Amino acid sequence: MADSPTREWNGLVIPSPGIYELDEAHKRVGFTAQHMMVSPVRGEFTKGWARIAVADDPLQSTVTAVIQTNSIDTANPERDAHLSGADFLDVERFPTLEFRSTGVKWEEPDDAIFSWASLRAANRITRRAVDMPQPTARRSGRFVLAGDLRIRDVIQPVELKVEFGGARRDPYGRDIVGFSAHTDINREEFGLRWNVVLESGGVLVGKRVRIEIAGEAIRRQ
Repeated sequence: MADSPTREWNGLVIPSPGIYELDEAHKRVGFTAQHMMVSPVRGEFTKGWARIAVADDPLQSTVTAVIQTNSIDTANPERDAHLSGADFLDVERFPTLEFRSTGVKWEEPDDAIFSWASLRAANRITRRAVDMPQPTARRSGRFVLAGDLRIRDVIQPVELKVEFGGARRDPYGRDIVGFSAHTDINREEFGLRWNVVLESGGVLVGKRVRIEIAGEAIRRQ
């Protein structure tokens, strides 16, 4: 375990270098797809793991994740059975989904810069510059995590928008890091092409699927 669970980088408080694994008790791997062109259907995969290797240079960090396809849950057994079958995930032939990162980019906090500029702008009434305290260091941040996502036997590049939630040592002495992430994919690009054309126009299942991830990871090395 590191002497300190955190360090500072570009105004952020980030985790110390090490290997972190997704905490089973604090995770959600969810998705949302459009049904009948009018309403979202939400589901999740309840079983899976992820390994985050936090590097000395955080932009050199890597992520690997594996999800068990037979753990799909949309709160509807009939729908889950269909999604698990050959029309969609085909869990008998493809028991896992996999993601491997290929790069990390930091999204600089332009909003803080523009806010500071507006505070420094001349007052419209007095025409004098307004001096305000400088903004404090941010304790959260946004990143773009690029990687290869495999669904069935198709691999496509994706970019996850990541919101870093923070890092600290919990009451049990474990070093933890929190995060959330999302991306949108076209399921047909992964071979999931089943659909039904509606008489009123449109299709039964939308092509676009939003993947939504949230969780905590615990330092293991």
